[in-house]
Amino acid sequence: MNNNLRLVINNVNNKNIDEKYFFEKDELKIILDLYAKMVSEGSWKDYGLSISSRQVGFSVFKNAAENALYKICKNFKPKNKNLKYLITDTNGKILKNSNDLNLLLKNTNWKKLTD
Repeated sequence: MNNNLRLVINNVNNKNIDEKYFFEKDELKIILDLYAKMVSEGSWKDYGLSISSRQVGFSVFKNAAENALYKICKNFKPKNKNLKYLITDTNGKILKNSNDLNLLLKNTNWKKLTD
C-alpha cells in the first residue's frame, strides 16, 4: 500500500492544498472538451493525470495498455512564459509550447503532430 496517497473530499478548510498546483477549472474544461472530441472521433481512448510540485500533466492514450500518445502539461514556474503549457511525446520531448492553453490546443493538428 502506498502511504503517500491521500483522499481529500470537500475539505475547504485545509490550507495545505493549493489550487495553483493543478489545472484551473477553465483549463480543465478546455482539455476535457478536446478529449471528448478526440474520443468521439476514435483517436483517443483513455487518459491519465500526473501531478508533481513542478507540473501537472494530462496524458492521452490510444489504448489503455500502451504508452501515452501525448501529454498536455502545465508548468507551475516556467523559466520562459512560453513554456507554461506544453505538449510532449512519450519520451518527454516538447512538440509544441505556448503561454495560452486554448490557442495551443486549437492550433494543434493532432494527426500530424508526431510526423
